[in-house]
Amino acid sequence: MNLFITIALTALSSTLAFTLLPQIGRSNHISSLYAEKINSKIDLDSPKVVNNESLEPGEKKVYCRCWLSGTFPLCDASHVAHNKETGDNVGPLIVAAPKEE
Repeated sequence: MNLFITIALTALSSTLAFTLLPQIGRSNHISSLYAEKINSKIDLDSPKVVNNESLEPGEKKVYCRCWLSGTFPLCDASHVAHNKETGDNVGPLIVAAPKEE
């Protein structure tokens, strides 16, 4: 009888863990990742920071991904100091439009 109860409880706990823990773990993991705001200075009154840019043929732009640039959305290399201070490896997004032929 004890073996049957042990097996039943093991099966029940496995089922609960399989169905419930991914949601619980995922929400805790996500909230711990974003416990602190990434953006602490760019357009803080806006519900979402969105920039729309166009490139001319042959033009190249370097965009900030660290949220620290004084010329946001363009990169001013603020990530270099950030990386030295934190050990992070963030860098810019470089976009180039092909030249017209």
